[in-house]
Amino acid sequence: MIHQVQLVVGPEIAFDPEARKKYLAAFLGVQNGPDFHERLLKRSIDARGGKVKVKFESQVAVGEMLPSEYLHHFNWKKIDLAPEVHIVGCGPAGMFAALRLIELGIKPIIIERGKDVRARRRDLAAINKDHVVNPDSNYCFGEGGAGTYSDGKLYTRSNKRGSVRRILEILVKHGASPDILFETHPHIGTNKLPGVVAAMRSTILDCGGEIWFNTKVEGFDNQYGSIRSLRLGNGMALPVKNVVLATGHSARDVYRALHQANIPLEAKPFAMGLRVEHPQQIINTMQYRTQAHSKFLPPASYSLVRQTLVQGRQRGVFSFCMCPGGFIVPAATGPSQVVVNGMSPSKRDSRFANSGMVVALEMEDMDMGLGAMAGLAMQEALEQRAWQAGGSTQCAPAQRLVDFVEGRLSPTLNPCSYIPGLHSANLYEVLGPNLGLRLRQALKELGRSLKPYYTNEANLVGVESRSSAPVRVPRHPESLQHPLCNGLYPTGEGAGFAGGIVSAAMDGERVANAIATEMGIGAGNGT
Repeated sequence: MIHQVQLVVGPEIAFDPEARKKYLAAFLGVQNGPDFHERLLKRSIDARGGKVKVKFESQVAVGEMLPSEYLHHFNWKKIDLAPEVHIVGCGPAGMFAALRLIELGIKPIIIERGKDVRARRRDLAAINKDHVVNPDSNYCFGEGGAGTYSDGKLYTRSNKRGSVRRILEILVKHGASPDILFETHPHIGTNKLPGVVAAMRSTILDCGGEIWFNTKVEGFDNQYGSIRSLRLGNGMALPVKNVVLATGHSARDVYRALHQANIPLEAKPFAMGLRVEHPQQIINTMQYRTQAHSKFLPPASYSLVRQTLVQGRQRGVFSFCMCPGGFIVPAATGPSQVVVNGMSPSKRDSRFANSGMVVALEMEDMDMGLGAMAGLAMQEALEQRAWQAGGSTQCAPAQRLVDFVEGRLSPTLNPCSYIPGLHSANLYEVLGPNLGLRLRQALKELGRSLKPYYTNEANLVGVESRSSAPVRVPRHPESLQHPLCNGLYPTGEGAGFAGGIVSAAMDGERVANAIATEMGIGAGNGT
């Protein structure tokens, strides 16, 4: 007999498989023996009320085997001689678009400016140790995109683009832990993601798809409202018919190349700010309300939002990409800029917790005289100021949290996970009043409601400027093609239609379906 059970228990039961099985057997009044099988379906922590509880849902089989944990069937077929579609960018949107095209009987050719995951490591080391940024291979560019070496969080609120479960199952089939199928906030870890990405590459290549690394798209040939060719960095003009544009939120040269090809773009709201880093124990105490962190509980995380008012304009300040047990990493993609991001390994065992703390920016906050590039110009100016304030290296400007709010330069800084190093600076001067005043307001308010959070044991590190794309590449809501350039299919974070690995992956699949429908191939209307 198969049972579906939902229970609320302590962490010592919920996070210990053997204890959980014993508890379930007692609850069901059955023997916990060889014929007792359990599969965890969902698990979430509730720390409200001063006592940590864990809600979980399990599927239990007694006297029979559990059904397959997979809800989807994947048919990645041989497509060597199939019609071709070109994909610009090998991040989540591009790779999942490629896998979906293969299922539909279409050959994907991925064009990636950066290197494969293994070769990228040398360039990441050069940023951390030598402060040298390769503009085509860094934490943002290369196989797997920005997510590969900057965490792998899989949580999304987006269900309209497709099936979240389908995306998670594809990741599990390529080596991710099955835990991501049931955790409320699933996470792979930056130490595990490269292997998953490499396995996805193997699937694409084994089926007959192609991936061209170290190949940069520098221009677009837009003739009479249709995409005709791509101009590559080696001087080649590559004839194309259907192009998936999946370049990520940091490919600024791609935005400029589209603009030069008279392919219209749009400015869009985005967010910028700082990254805040606490000792993980402070966040554990704040969230779990106890000094003793149970060995059964994962490092605590948080999600914070506050509203601010400056010069009559209300704007939200919110935490972004929270990394418990994680590290701050350099995310610059060019010279004369300092950008920071966060990541966590799979075990989340660093002694630090970090998160972006960013200010929502609307169109009226930008110089709209710059048109579609207004937000991009704001990003670049802030990153250049951060570079100067950090000493014109990849050292990041930093300030203790309370010192920042009270307007004091920090004579010393706390230990930090950011390998290139910190430089004490006046972050208010780096940010300017619009961002600086709002962050001061929000952090002071958090100090009233979350006392452990508001401490000089925390560093603020600048700048978190790439939370999302400041530019949107528009597309038709049904055909998903650019409304003024047939054959060009914008997708993912860089096009302004996603905000993370899973949402970008679902969007890539959705575009693949639209292309198949347009080509009259396969069941392009669903997944």
